[in-house]
Amino acid sequence: MPDEQHPNLLDLAEQVWRGELDLQFEHHPVHRYYPGSCRLADGLLGFKGIAGFYVLDSGDGLVMLDAGHLLDVKRCFEETRREWPDTPVVAAIYSHHHVDHVFSVTAFDAEADERCWPRPVVYAHERVPAHFDRYRATLGWNTAINRRQFAIDAPHYRWPDSYRYPDVLYRSNLTFRRGELTFELTHGRGETDDITWTWIPERRILHTGDLFIWAVPNAGNPQKVQRYVGDWADSLERMLPLGAEILLPGHGLPILGADRVRRALDGTARYLRSIEEQSVAAMNRGLSLDQVLQAVTPPADLADEPYLQPVYDDPSFLVRMVWRRYGGWWDGEFDNIVPATKREQAEAWVELAGGVEKVIEAARFESAAGRHAVACHLIEAARYAAPERADVDAARAAIYRANAGTQVSSMARNILNHAALASDQGRRDLASDD
Repeated sequence: MPDEQHPNLLDLAEQVWRGELDLQFEHHPVHRYYPGSCRLADGLLGFKGIAGFYVLDSGDGLVMLDAGHLLDVKRCFEETRREWPDTPVVAAIYSHHHVDHVFSVTAFDAEADERCWPRPVVYAHERVPAHFDRYRATLGWNTAINRRQFAIDAPHYRWPDSYRYPDVLYRSNLTFRRGELTFELTHGRGETDDITWTWIPERRILHTGDLFIWAVPNAGNPQKVQRYVGDWADSLERMLPLGAEILLPGHGLPILGADRVRRALDGTARYLRSIEEQSVAAMNRGLSLDQVLQAVTPPADLADEPYLQPVYDDPSFLVRMVWRRYGGWWDGEFDNIVPATKREQAEAWVELAGGVEKVIEAARFESAAGRHAVACHLIEAARYAAPERADVDAARAAIYRANAGTQVSSMARNILNHAALASDQGRRDLASDD
């Protein structure tokens, strides 16, 4: 049995549904790591690291629903073997290609080789291998963007360059049976274009992967490849008629009970649908990106739902992702179609303002007044115009840190804090060689 000192995920799941847990910090669905494992139901073991992942006894071998991060490999193996000492892991299903979902299979591959068992068969959508290849081709870029996204002040941090590729690929749907259970795999698009969500009808278990994460959906990540807001809603709506009684999310805690599962799926789908429809309606009026951002508001009737708080992605990021999908890279501002460099613009504005000291003073004033976004614009102009000045970096660190402190979204907060950390070291960006 898992060590009793480990948090009971079922108790936490009840508390989070009632809105009793702090999801912004202490129990953040992405950043909080719970040690050990938890028996969620008969034959079902749950883990919560950066992501959630699960091991299910089929009656004829164990099946993994996602496989965790590199940091999870050792404890996944040890906890699984504590629960089932001699039952082979026969299959694993990747919900998508992200690195917090795909690593623990390697430990069971090694075990299978040692014990003369067949290796686990890994199932995934057909686009997963190409995404692993993309990661390997863009190691420097993925290292940089994740240092910013998680405010990692670690010069030797590197993105993984080795992956356990899947064995069985599919395009739209795939069903396989193992022991007493049926695993129905369905492709969708949302956070990625290679999503697999899994329905296990005999147990009424729904594994959503990152289609559900106990937060405003991560459909707008500012540094990542295209995401699909409307398609995300489509997938959630396809799950609704199933009548799932256990929802196993990609991040955060499980949801138990058919009524709760339905409410979570329906509310999240309606949220996404509203953002996409409002954004497209504004775009159809020919508005600029700035105007579209001002025209879209999240659905007011969902504002208090505990599973839809903007603790990871910011709602405005979703609007920007809709714009990028349908509108391209130009933001609709005519001076940005063939712009001057950031430094050229900054030097002109700083000169017009009367010098760097005036801009620093104005930026600090705006920050103190709580106009943090304006303050960041001003101090960034000063940084581009005078990159060697220590007083600019000192002000920049303070201003970005103050802005970060106001953000509910950890993604926004971390990127702003990354800028502050960079200025602490006399640099604009710790993740760049520039």
